[in-house]
Amino acid sequence: MDRNRSPQGETAQILVEFLEVAITAVVFLKGVYPSGAFERRRYMNVVVQRARHPELQQYIHSAVNGLLPFIQKGLVERVAVIFSDSNNVPLERFVFKINVNQSYGSKLEEANLEFSLKSFFIKLPLSQSLMKVLPPDCRWEITAYFRSLPQSGTSKDAEMWVPTDIRQWQQAPLITPIKSMSSEPLGVQLYIEHPSLSEPKP
Repeated sequence: MDRNRSPQGETAQILVEFLEVAITAVVFLKGVYPSGAFERRRYMNVVVQRARHPELQQYIHSAVNGLLPFIQKGLVERVAVIFSDSNNVPLERFVFKINVNQSYGSKLEEANLEFSLKSFFIKLPLSQSLMKVLPPDCRWEITAYFRSLPQSGTSKDAEMWVPTDIRQWQQAPLITPIKSMSSEPLGVQLYIEHPSLSEPKP
C-alpha cells in the first residue's frame, strides 16, 4: 500500500502542514523577531502568520517536513518549540503531543480534521497572557521526541536529526494546557511547560 495514500499518510501530511504553521505562530507570538519578519496569510480559513525571512521559513519548513516519514510510522510522540537562555537552560517549552492511530483503516474525513485543527490558531493568541516574557538574548529550537529512535544509517531522514544541546529541568515542569483535539485518526495536545518554582537556578 502506498503509505502517502493511506489514512496515516494523509493524516501525517496534514499534521506536518499544521505544525509548520503552528510553530510559526508560536515564534511570532513570542516576539523573538520584529513583526515585519512575518506576513499575514490564510490557512484553513483562519488568518495566520507566515515567516517572510527565507532562512527562518526554511528552518521551520525543513525541520517539520523532516519528521514526515517518522510521523507516518507513528514514531514521533512530541514536537516542541523550546525557548532557552544563552546558557541553553530552557525558559519555556511549547509542546505538541501527537498521536496518529496506526490501526485506523477508514476513509479520512479531511474536513473534520481541519475543523478540529484550526481551533488551535484561534486559541493560541488568546493564551498570550500565560506566556513568559523572554530575555533579549534568548534562543529557540524545534525538538522532536521519538517513541523509539530511528536507526541512523538506514535512511538519510534519520541522519538529519541530532541530539539537542538544551539542558533538561531537574524538577517536573509546570504544565499549562492550551488546546487539545481528537478526531480519528489524529489526536493533538498543545501545552506550555515552565520550570518548577523549586527548579534550582543555574
